Amino acid sequence: MANLIVRNIDDEIANALKARASQHGISAEAEHRQILQQVLTRPKKKSFVEVLSQMPDVGEDIDFARPQDEAAANVFD
Repeated sequence: MANLIVRNIDDEIANALKARASQHGISAEAEHRQILQQVLTRPKKKSFVEVLSQMPDVGEDIDFARPQDEAAANVFD
């Protein structure tokens, strides 16, 4: 397992890490590991193309056509 040393951290950040660790009943080092794991191992977001390619084929374009009659065209008049 690798070791990670982080230098030149603002006192405010270090104190916030210690306070958060205290709330969770763990060491600052363990809290640091948890934060890194949560942030760096979350699932990769899908691209727009990936989302579109996963959409089901639910019908033909005509199924979603809006009627363009006279009454509908004058809704805001």
